[in-house]
Amino acid sequence: MDTTSGTLDEALERLHTTGPEFRGFLSNHGPMAVEALVRHGQAGSVHRWVDHYTTKLETVPSPQSPLTDANWQQAMGDPSRVTDWTLYMARQVAEHPWREVLAEWWPRLLPGIAGAATHPVIRVGHVVRTLLEEGEEAPRIAELAHALGYWAARHTPLPVTLRPSGPASPADALAALPHVADQQVGVLKGLAQLPGTDGWQAAAEAVDAPREPDAARTQLAALVRAATHRYLDYGHGDEVLLVHAATAPNAVLRTLPALPRELWAPSLGAAWAASAALTAVYTPDEPMPPLRTGTLDPEEVFTRATAHGDEHAIKFTDTALDVASWTPEGDDRALAAALRSLELIRRDV
Repeated sequence: MDTTSGTLDEALERLHTTGPEFRGFLSNHGPMAVEALVRHGQAGSVHRWVDHYTTKLETVPSPQSPLTDANWQQAMGDPSRVTDWTLYMARQVAEHPWREVLAEWWPRLLPGIAGAATHPVIRVGHVVRTLLEEGEEAPRIAELAHALGYWAARHTPLPVTLRPSGPASPADALAALPHVADQQVGVLKGLAQLPGTDGWQAAAEAVDAPREPDAARTQLAALVRAATHRYLDYGHGDEVLLVHAATAPNAVLRTLPALPRELWAPSLGAAWAASAALTAVYTPDEPMPPLRTGTLDPEEVFTRATAHGDEHAIKFTDTALDVASWTPEGDDRALAAALRSLELIRRDV
């Protein structure tokens, strides 16, 4: 990861002058996308990408009233308080080590993983990866405060509570999920259909969710792989929202090394619930025809994602490259899924 030029930190500082959402509800993907671009050798494209992307963004919302250790509960899940949350989290990471702040807030935020279509947890996953592997420079600590604050403001529990206890692999469990009746709706209306979808809860609880930390981490990686692979066949159900069925659990996976081990199994449970929910809401009945790709090279696939320019395609390709790196022989199906996203998602010009 090329951070010697300060490209990532400069980009984060620029993006922190913009709000976490725009056009009413769309999430600001800038910090996530630039982290992926720098990580995969595309630092030279970052400022040009930010120049274009920031034309869509809006200014930081005005704060309303300060949050404190005594009153934050009343603002949980209130998007109008997002700047109050960011300022509060900024104080937390200024006064305490960032790992302590993350460990304190992770179990509080985890039940609301579905908030803003899982974008806040994805944003957390990107910055935690950088903090763990590349250093703790101030703009990255500030980014963690922005990400945690956004999650708190958009905290949204799922309308069902899952207690997975079955024998199924994530791939088999995802394949067995029934779909909601009306898939032509936004995320919240889609999730609201889950309690009334016959068989969904039973199918979702059929997945194996081990409690031992290392086993939970292994199962979480299996979930990321399975959701990435499914996009190759079913991404056309919603080319953007189904990206998050893979990128959200991968964000959780990236965060585990910074968390106490006793939080790993609950993290798997929350990631599974979010991925299973998005899969049920947007997966179509019929798969797409196979995608002919030839020999695939991870670096070339990411270069193509960079040229495409869409933030979702960049983030999903970043996750696909993670999956491909987990085995010595690579994973052509994961890389093909990334190419499918470039085919399905409208090119950002």
